[in-house]
Amino acid sequence: MKFKNLILLVFVIVSCSSENEEPQANISTPETTYFPPLNSDVWETTSPNDLNWNTNALQPLLDFLEDKNSKGFIVLHNGKIVVEQYFNTHNENANWYWASAGKTLTTAVSGIAQDEGLININNKVSTYLGTGWTSASLEKENLITCKNLLSMNSGLDDSLGDVVAPENLQYITDAGERWAYHNVYVKMQDVVAQATNQSWSNYFNTKLRDKIGMSGSWISLGDLSVYWSNTRSMARFGLLMSANGTWENSEIVSSNFLDQATSTSQDINEAYGYLWWLNGKNTFHLPQTQFEFNGALIPNAPNDMYAALGKNDQKIYVVPSKDLVIVRMGEAADDSNFGLSTFDNDLWAKINLVIN
Repeated sequence: MKFKNLILLVFVIVSCSSENEEPQANISTPETTYFPPLNSDVWETTSPNDLNWNTNALQPLLDFLEDKNSKGFIVLHNGKIVVEQYFNTHNENANWYWASAGKTLTTAVSGIAQDEGLININNKVSTYLGTGWTSASLEKENLITCKNLLSMNSGLDDSLGDVVAPENLQYITDAGERWAYHNVYVKMQDVVAQATNQSWSNYFNTKLRDKIGMSGSWISLGDLSVYWSNTRSMARFGLLMSANGTWENSEIVSSNFLDQATSTSQDINEAYGYLWWLNGKNTFHLPQTQFEFNGALIPNAPNDMYAALGKNDQKIYVVPSKDLVIVRMGEAADDSNFGLSTFDNDLWAKINLVIN
């Protein structure tokens, strides 16, 4: 009798334990991010069907892109290519300019230089460039930090053209008190060059471009240096961002710096980090205006999306919540613009029909 009671007790304990345990079936682990190999055209793909996307909406999206003067379009999910399409005689190997979407390359390289202890973005710019790099008084010039350049709140006049010679860099207000979209950010490239004791392009190539397998180069257009590459190289950079600055097992730029870069950098334009545009904020400012607009930057896009936006609709969209990187290169979709345009919201309306 005692033996039977013992068996019954063990059975009850095991049964109760089993009832309280979490079910073990159908447990899935997050998909590992894929990185295409360096110096290779190999890039793994995944099917929209495998992601349960609405493939009926895919061709209308591609038709829309073609109608809107696009040249290259890529969608990555966890690093793998889901959609890759070229339009209007463009192809996989053809280069195109990044325009202001390339500002974010300057951000990444500035982060690398800071990670290496060569610069500190909280230091004043004159620490690296010396005094007299602006037309402001020494007192006002010394208020401008590298972080102000990355945040677009240097306080310098944004109405005097693209040339960043001292005569065009004139004081309007103290650094930090005004947000204005301005080419003065390129002085960060000079800061990096001075701090590393090498040319900007050489440091960029060795520390960023070559480490993630990008192609392309900086090409001077008048007084500006603009990055040109193929569409896949733009996607590689977006993938680096999506992977928090790591390429496979190598940290290229620290996740701590990128967290700052993709968060609101100042208290004037909520939708701006370190040269990255941020979606999902309550208000935003746009280039060439001091007006504040209510609502999200791109209402149809996910709130956690951040973006590199270049003149005439060069785009890199990074969406952490969906493991997506989306890039678009081409001519202006409609009218010439400085970055954000109505095309962004229209494009996301089409994308949503596919991915949702």
